[in-house]
Formats: sequence, structure tokens, C-alpha cells
Amino acid sequence: MAAFRSELTTARAVQAAWARCAVADRLRPVRALRALLVERAADICAAVRADIARPRAEVLATEVLPAAAALKYLEKRAARVLAPERVSWWDQPTWLAGCRDTIHHRPWGVVGVIGTWNYPVYLNVGQIAQALVAGNAVLWKPSENVPRTAELTDELFRAAGFPEGLLQTLPATREAGPLLAETDVDHVVFTGSDAVGRKLAARLGERLVPSTLELSGCDAMFVLADANVELAAKAAWFGLTLNRGQTCIAVRRIFVSREKWTAFGAALASLARREPMGLVTPGQHEQAGRLIEDAVKRGATELANRNGEGARVAGAPTPQPPPFREGEQPTAPCSPLQSEGNRGVSSSHSPTFLLNAAPDAAICREACFAPVAAVIPFDVLETAVEMAKQSPFGLSASIFTADVAKARELAASIPSGSVVVNDVLAPTAHPATPFGGRGASGWGVTQGAEGLLAMTVPQVVTVRGGTFRPHFDEAVNPDPATEQIVHGLIRWTHARGLSEQVRGLWQMMKGIGRTARRKAAGSDAQPTASDSTGSAR
Repeated sequence: MAAFRSELTTARAVQAAWARCAVADRLRPVRALRALLVERAADICAAVRADIARPRAEVLATEVLPAAAALKYLEKRAARVLAPERVSWWDQPTWLAGCRDTIHHRPWGVVGVIGTWNYPVYLNVGQIAQALVAGNAVLWKPSENVPRTAELTDELFRAAGFPEGLLQTLPATREAGPLLAETDVDHVVFTGSDAVGRKLAARLGERLVPSTLELSGCDAMFVLADANVELAAKAAWFGLTLNRGQTCIAVRRIFVSREKWTAFGAALASLARREPMGLVTPGQHEQAGRLIEDAVKRGATELANRNGEGARVAGAPTPQPPPFREGEQPTAPCSPLQSEGNRGVSSSHSPTFLLNAAPDAAICREACFAPVAAVIPFDVLETAVEMAKQSPFGLSASIFTADVAKARELAASIPSGSVVVNDVLAPTAHPATPFGGRGASGWGVTQGAEGLLAMTVPQVVTVRGGTFRPHFDEAVNPDPATEQIVHGLIRWTHARGLSEQVRGLWQMMKGIGRTARRKAAGSDAQPTASDSTGSAR
């Protein structure tokens, strides 16, 4: 028996009626949901903290605020974005005279959303809301790491007034994800690691189920020779430590102009703190240790911090994991979900900058979900870009420079879904802009008009007036002049130069004249030499 069969049946029944609703009607519960995010903000903060130990201020700033903004964008723009589009007659080919084309944005039907845990409100609410506003039903599989937040999110959608059964929350278990991939949904949205994304894409591809994959990142920052060093250093620290490094667009590789190398290192050192940060899964801590050890063996140096702890260089022993913060306890590596007393944290890791890391070190090629980043000097900007391209990931990047024109030019050479100039992370949450990656960072986009349209399938409806259908007549009773007419039409509408276009028009008119004479005479006679296509030129 297919997985989640009853849920899918219910979803299809409810979706059929939902899709017939006007967009304005679909937006009413969206407005209610936005209000609920404000009213239940304290509950949201408590749920996220219980699941993954994020502080209240961070939850408000990176979860509630951008989620509310995403919903407001839908309220303002969804009706216009999803409205049928009349194709201008200016774009209409001559041979389709009489046609009127309209592009409609139809919902996929039932969309499967496999959610993430690192931003369990913002990312899930935005993706689900886009799918629903576009006219779909949703089967949502929350992450097993955030069960309390998932339960509250489901409660908020229900309280907002969406039809019963339109959004169905599946079990928040590791097994439910692969099962959803086997369900006969019409589109899948997945946010997670590239390793899981590859497996999911392969399975969906076998079944020809389209998908949107928002996968891992290994984002690059470029600090140019004219950059504001203090600003860039603060950005690097923010980009490394936000959500304890558990962000797909966290700063992972920092390419610094040799002219700014010393000043940037000093600015970074003044900010760095050897402050253990709780991670959600033990695998994150283990990978971070391996990446640091690999970089150090290749000649990198761990940044000495202002607490006076020395740097580690190649050949030095690997330090033991840092102590846990007060109130946290080490937990068994088999389970990332802990009791409420442990606040959902399984291990800790200190923010780490690896100076002079080799461009081909593992930290520069792998996706990481811990506060670890490589810092690499460069002499020629083009060389830095080529080093950055060695990573298979292309989610986001940032550039720090006083020359905005140069930054725009540089952005065109960086293969990533977004590029931010003189800032990191925050601007990518703009609700009106698309978000997505390239390469190993996945395909498709969420957010913005493009993300909303990704939840639909374009359907063209063409209405042709009158009864003039020469292609029908040609199929029933072939006309000897058709070749002359079509060739003349091609020359008239597409030839190089006015004189050739006029000759094409004359050729087409002569062919039409032949057809008219043939019909008037009621004859199927073959063309004479004087009426040949060549002589019509």
C-alpha cells in the first residue's frame, strides 16, 4: 500500500475546491496567520528553545519577523503574481492571426514539503504558505528535531482558518521523509543536506515528480582591497555564529585581499571569543573536528582569540571538545533530541577561523553546519574567484568593497543563487526576492514572485476567432501554392534587409493570388512554370 494514502486522498478532495477559490479568498487565512505569529510569539520562542535551544531574541529576529514579512508579501502581491496573463498581440506571429492567448498559473495539486529544523518557523511557514496560496494542498513532514515547534506551527495554520485537510502534518520522524517521497504527490519541496537531496532527487526523477531542492552551502566572502575592514570582520563573525553556525548560507570561506590581510586578521581577533556553542546533532561536532584537523595538517592556523588561548598549528595535538555551558549535559550520540532540561542540544563547538587554509582543504569543499570557516589571502581577485569555484556549492556569497560597480561586475562571475554586497545573510530573507542555489546547493527557488510561481504549472489557453484555418484546408485539400506562400511569409517577416523582406511579401501575395484563382476556377490544376515559386521572386 502506498504511504500516506488516506492523507493524500483527503488532500486531493479538499484541494479541488480550494483551487476554485479566488486568490483573495485564499489570502484571508494568511492574514489571520500573520496576526497569530504576533500574538503567539512567546509560545513560538518557547517551542523553538525547547527543541533546539535558540535564544528568544534570535527566534524573534530570524523566525517570527521574516515569517511575518513573507506572509505580508503574499497578501500584497500574490493576487497580481497569480493573475492570468494576456499575451500581447504585438508578440503574436502573423501566421497566428486571430488567436488570443492567456497564460494561467494552475496549482500543482498536492505538494509535499519536507521541512528543516534550523529555522523551523520561517522556512516552513513560508514554503507552506506559498504552496497553499497558489491553490495547492500540502502534506508537510516536519523535522524530527523540532517536534514541539512543528506541533505549534500546525496549530497556528489550523487556527488561521485554512480548510480542514488542506494542510496535513505528517509524523515528525526520520522515516516519514522517504515515505513521503514515495507518495503520489505532484511536487516536492525539500530543505536539507545535499547528501539527502541527491537521493531524493534520484528517486523523484525515476517517478518524474518535479521538485524544489534547497540544499547545503559553503558560502564565500570576498574582502577587497578597498573594503571597510571593521565592517567585514563584524560580518564574518555574524555570518559564522548566527544560529551557532547552523545556517545553510553561513560564511564558510573568506577570501581576503593581501593588502587587508593583517588588518582583517587583527579585527577578527578582536571579535573572536572561545565561546562553546551548542549544536543540535553530534555529527556536526564530529565533522567540525575533522575539518579543523584536516585544515591544520595542511598548514592552517586556528585564530588566537582575545581570551589569550594560543593558536593550533600543524603537528599540534587535537584539543578535547570544549566544556558544555551551564545547564547543558553531554548526551548520547545516537539521539539528537534531548529532554527539555538539555534544551535539545547534543554537543558544543567553539567558533573557529582557520587562517591560511588551503583552497582545496575539506572545509572549503564540504558543507558544514558548525561555526567553522576558512580565511584565505589572495593577491589577484580573479584567482580568488577561481579558488571559490572549486567548491561545488553555490547558495550565496558576499562582497565587501567601497566600489559598488566593481562588486556588481564581480557578482556576475560568482556562480551562486544570490550575492550580497557589504552585508551577509540578512538580505537573503527579503520576501520579494527568490532564494535558491546552483550546483550542489540544489535547484528551483522559494520566496518572492518566482517562488510563488514555482508552486504552479503554467497553462496556456488559446482562443481563435473566425473560421479562417488554412492549415485545416491544407490537410484536407493540399494547395500547390502553399510552399510559395509560406516561403514568402518567412522572407517577409524574418529576412535580413528591407528589400529582401519586400520580395518575400510579393512572393507571398503572388501565392495567395494563385490560391484565389484556383478556388475561383474550382480547379486542382498543378502550377504552371510561370506560376512557380522561383518566378514569384
